[in-house]
Amino acid sequence: MKLQLWRNATLLLNIDGISILVDPMLGEKGSLGKFPMVDNELLNPLVDLPFGKEELNQKLEKVDAIAVTHLHPDHWDTTAIELLDKNIPIICSYLISEQIAEQGFTNITSVSDSVQWRNIEITSTKGQHGTGEIGEKMGIVNGFVFKTENKSVYIAGDTIWYDEIAQEIDKHEPQHIIVAGGAATFSVGDPIIMTSEDIIKVCEHAPESTVWVTHLEAVSHCKEDRKFIQGKITEKGLENQCFILKDGEEVSLKQI
Repeated sequence: MKLQLWRNATLLLNIDGISILVDPMLGEKGSLGKFPMVDNELLNPLVDLPFGKEELNQKLEKVDAIAVTHLHPDHWDTTAIELLDKNIPIICSYLISEQIAEQGFTNITSVSDSVQWRNIEITSTKGQHGTGEIGEKMGIVNGFVFKTENKSVYIAGDTIWYDEIAQEIDKHEPQHIIVAGGAATFSVGDPIIMTSEDIIKVCEHAPESTVWVTHLEAVSHCKEDRKFIQGKITEKGLENQCFILKDGEEVSLKQI
């Protein structure tokens, strides 16, 4: 099982030779423009993909399926909608499957709880994309657990740490947990994805799991960068459990 971070939340997960691209944001640097309710004028995404258009197209040709956690543009942008083959298998929550179908995609696996896709059991998990009024505006999000006979990885998606995340970990006992860090915060309200403190809570709740941190340094409302989060991980002595992925980095997800 291998994992490659492309940028932000866009991940290529390879399980037993099956490649699943998660939350594709494929546009060029700045293509999404300025985000609303942020205290800067930066254009998103803040960085390009770690490879050019030709290599991107080559990589997309080898992808077996797309998994979409939610439809915010830094997870599912217009470039992805334009570039992806409309017949490629799309795995998503039943709550967004109709919208994706309206965008022209014809091979959608809608997940309300759990499905078997090829040799992989795919389970939809809960998430909370912030608190209070901001959390309500961000809407419903989900994550996924991908599990085979002896491998398991939990992609938490855009969520803060709260009781349901602990329950999902207890239920699925994943070998690997992928979280969205960066403490993304708008000009009002609290963070809408995990802070470094949240990431530490994940590690402490799941000491037998390896934790991988993504969603960093790519969108303008994130407040914590790689250096800051690494400092917190080191401070807590978790550097052998929790790892921050660089854009383009590929790692092997070993069985634990």
